Amino acid sequence: MTSTVAIIPARGGSKQVPRKNVQRVGGVPLVARAVHAALAADGIDLVVVSTDDEEIAAIGAAAGARIVRRPAELSGDTATSESAILHALDVLAADGIDTGVVAFLQATSPFIPADALSDAVAQVAGGRADSVFSAYETYGFLWRRDADGAAVAINHDAAHRPRRQDREPHHLETGAFYVFSAAGFRESRHRFFGRTAIAEVPEWTAIEIDDEQQLRIARSLAALHEQRHPIPVKAVVTDFDGVHTDDTAIIDADGGERVRVSREDGMGVALLRAAGVPMLILSTEVNPVVRARAEKLRVPVLHGIDDKETALRGWAAEQGLDLADIAYLGNDVNDLPALRIVGWPVAVANAHPLVIEAARVVLSREGGRGAVRELVERVLSS
Repeated sequence: MTSTVAIIPARGGSKQVPRKNVQRVGGVPLVARAVHAALAADGIDLVVVSTDDEEIAAIGAAAGARIVRRPAELSGDTATSESAILHALDVLAADGIDTGVVAFLQATSPFIPADALSDAVAQVAGGRADSVFSAYETYGFLWRRDADGAAVAINHDAAHRPRRQDREPHHLETGAFYVFSAAGFRESRHRFFGRTAIAEVPEWTAIEIDDEQQLRIARSLAALHEQRHPIPVKAVVTDFDGVHTDDTAIIDADGGERVRVSREDGMGVALLRAAGVPMLILSTEVNPVVRARAEKLRVPVLHGIDDKETALRGWAAEQGLDLADIAYLGNDVNDLPALRIVGWPVAVANAHPLVIEAARVVLSREGGRGAVRELVERVLSS
């Protein structure tokens, strides 16, 4: 019996964006996002990550992929994706896996629509196409420069400017995925052969990360488009200032501070506590107001903490919790070390841009204005 195998080539090296395939978009490493997309698609029997890198291998395996170790001669800057796919097919064949259809996914495309991938797999598996690739419909006017630097129209007559509804659309390849028969690929050594079809995807998903600017755009798109799924964690840890408060303070003549908090957040914490979900407030602040608020909420607090990562690791170990099962809610750069080690890094809506980039979830509400309640509701809904 033949199998449909998704293969994700992911080298450790990258010139434009260092460690590109492990960079996070929406709080999830790119290679893990590709694995998740493949696992979510119908018709795929096995997901494989082909890599020369230990960290990528560990992330891919944790996400649910089988790892194929790519040899050094197929891992340099000049190595092609085709060579990695052929090598993976050979490794699988040696293990008795007969691959009938290949879905080639690129980790540098963070928004791979599982439904479009499923349709592409069905087309090839059903014999309606030999190869299928992702593309989006465009009515753009394309130009090139000639030898003298003058602009020359490519897909239109420059002297005739038709309305959009009167033009024939074109499709621009996104690079996100290619699906093809394994036998045809082995014969042609290329991803396009035989009857080639287009799998149309939304234009916003078409970004392919090749530089730092595209990575920043992808992170912003993730915050805008990712669905409000439940957050399945076993514990919640939060910062204090800018999370439980609106990040402002009133200073009296004696230097004492007063902060503004949300009663709505307080109710959210009470609901979390009633559900038996452990919670911790972890703050760098030494102000007594932090402990006072924590006591009011009946939540344990560690404050005056400069090294949040170490403190969080220690608390998780004491509670017998895996870091992957913790949501951490932060708002500023001192939260980044903690955000990077948990399974669910979460940012308030008005967080620092670097925190939003690191977050797996960006809430719709701001610190001190219901953000904690929003997080609690999504945790309890899971």
